[in-house]
Amino acid sequence: MQEKGTISIHTENIFPIIKKFLYSDHEIFLRELVSNAVDATQKLKRLSSLGQVKGDIGDVRVEVAFDEAKKTITISDNGIGMTAEEIKKYINQIAFSGAEEFMEKFKEAKDANEIIGRFGLGFYSAFMVADRVDIESLSYQEGAEPAHWTCDGSTEFELSEGSLTERGTEITLHINKDNEEFLSKYKLQEILDKYCRFLPVPVIFGTKTEEEHDGEDEEGKPKFKSVEVPNIINDTNPIWTKSPNDLKDEDYLDFYKQLYPFSEDPLFWIHLNVDYPFNLTGVLYFPKVKNDFDFQRNKIKLFSRQVFITDEVKDIVPEFLMLLHGVIDSPDIPLNVSRSFLQADGNVKKINSYITKKVADKLAELFKNDRAAYEEKWPDIGLFVKYGMVSEDKFYDKAKEFVLLTNTDKKNFTLEEYKEKVAPVQTDKDDRLVYIYTNDPQKQDAFIQSANKKGYDVLLMNSPIDNHFISSLEQKLEKTSLKRVDSDVADKLIKKDDNPAHILTEEQSARVKTIFDNAINKPAYKVELESLNPDDLPVTVTMDEFMRRMKEMAAMGGGMGFYGNMPDNYKVIINANHKLVSKILEQESEETQSQLAKQAFDLALLSQGLLTGAELTEFVNRSVNLI
Repeated sequence: MQEKGTISIHTENIFPIIKKFLYSDHEIFLRELVSNAVDATQKLKRLSSLGQVKGDIGDVRVEVAFDEAKKTITISDNGIGMTAEEIKKYINQIAFSGAEEFMEKFKEAKDANEIIGRFGLGFYSAFMVADRVDIESLSYQEGAEPAHWTCDGSTEFELSEGSLTERGTEITLHINKDNEEFLSKYKLQEILDKYCRFLPVPVIFGTKTEEEHDGEDEEGKPKFKSVEVPNIINDTNPIWTKSPNDLKDEDYLDFYKQLYPFSEDPLFWIHLNVDYPFNLTGVLYFPKVKNDFDFQRNKIKLFSRQVFITDEVKDIVPEFLMLLHGVIDSPDIPLNVSRSFLQADGNVKKINSYITKKVADKLAELFKNDRAAYEEKWPDIGLFVKYGMVSEDKFYDKAKEFVLLTNTDKKNFTLEEYKEKVAPVQTDKDDRLVYIYTNDPQKQDAFIQSANKKGYDVLLMNSPIDNHFISSLEQKLEKTSLKRVDSDVADKLIKKDDNPAHILTEEQSARVKTIFDNAINKPAYKVELESLNPDDLPVTVTMDEFMRRMKEMAAMGGGMGFYGNMPDNYKVIINANHKLVSKILEQESEETQSQLAKQAFDLALLSQGLLTGAELTEFVNRSVNLI
């Protein structure tokens, strides 16, 4: 048998396209060829189970080997093999996938689709790294002749009699000069670990040394000897392929450590397993993230039939769950021809919705079954829940039952519980409920204490997502607004009809305003007099709630750039009923009036962390003089 011919492809430029554009990363060639070899063994097992193969097929396996001197890498399997005609059909006719014929022939086998891979363009990724590729193959079919195929990366090929004596396929790559980095045990092991460590068929790469029991010594202690054994690089039955009923907590934790060896144990996990209307398995773990918002992204690995594809899963997994860790495996996720990028379609959207629902159901179950344990985990999972409520309405509808609001006393409340707690005291004169919060309890302690004296409860809202979460709550909760505790004096946070009387005359109020305006002399600080409780601070500096929130969202990239560019403006609230204000008015010297006003203003700035540099030094010196 000797034949030469031209590969049947639609364009003569297919190889440059493959080499330069189709696969962004050259290491993909090994994933494709090993995956094809696994497919060949899976097909053989399936045919055997259908009675289409005579005799015992033995243990199927895939082997990867390299020869640095000869500059070759060889991928071999003892799977289904190919005849010369099949090589011409499946290798030369790129556009025609053998999967279609195989499925048609054995369509009565309900799971046939699961073991069909594409032996088409994936094979041609070999030419990214090789000057020449040789195939030796012997079909499982009785009386089949071995065949040899060779191609140098042009559209010319040669097909001749092969040399294999046992069923299977052996592909040898003659590595080109630009890709000799792949002729390294370390490099090949690294790629196999990345893409092939969970393939369903044993993949052997060389040998490894193990200690084997070798009797006992003179003292009766066990002896061991070193033996060389095949280096099987993969776990053929990872936990996501098993039933949750067959797994213990230790199995999930061991697998987590296998994936993320230096991470703390996860909080809990969700086992995904659905076969209709799409096929999806996997395990998603909730890690401990606290407020570290971006550090752990891209930790979910996407597989297709146990072949690693990518850790860019943003279309499959909802944005708010991108901080999760774990594995998703689905043959129904559409990939582009290089398998590098997801292609959005109906299945991807359904899978996204399914994962959202599973996570919501798991959280609801944890909350319902053991609230104390749930509250203990809340500092870690709160970020996921709030992010989900902000970004997904469907998730919000479920999560409103188990989201927790935490106050400065570290007590947790559901939305309904908190409403019942504060409604009697924190409802304003327009019958609106006002939730008061702090994002920095240390810095805003004076404001918190003032609010507490009035019987107000203060929520802790200091996670990176809380700015957006607050706005979301205001949109969703009926007749409810949220105000930061330092956005106004305590008396004005919740507008009531029982404000204290103003003890200053109109003329005195005008004089006080003039004294403070002159003492402060800063356009960004607007002075206002208010009738407040005499026990409140004499001067309070605040920023308008709306303006401050817009600026903070702009700083986070929330699309509020206009506000982010506006200068900071503050309100200086003078407590007209405080005895210090009366004392200032009593001073005969304008300089003393100005010094006292400046001192009171600087104290207000100091409490907000707004007094720095030369102004702080001046304040300290003035304080010493006043003492």
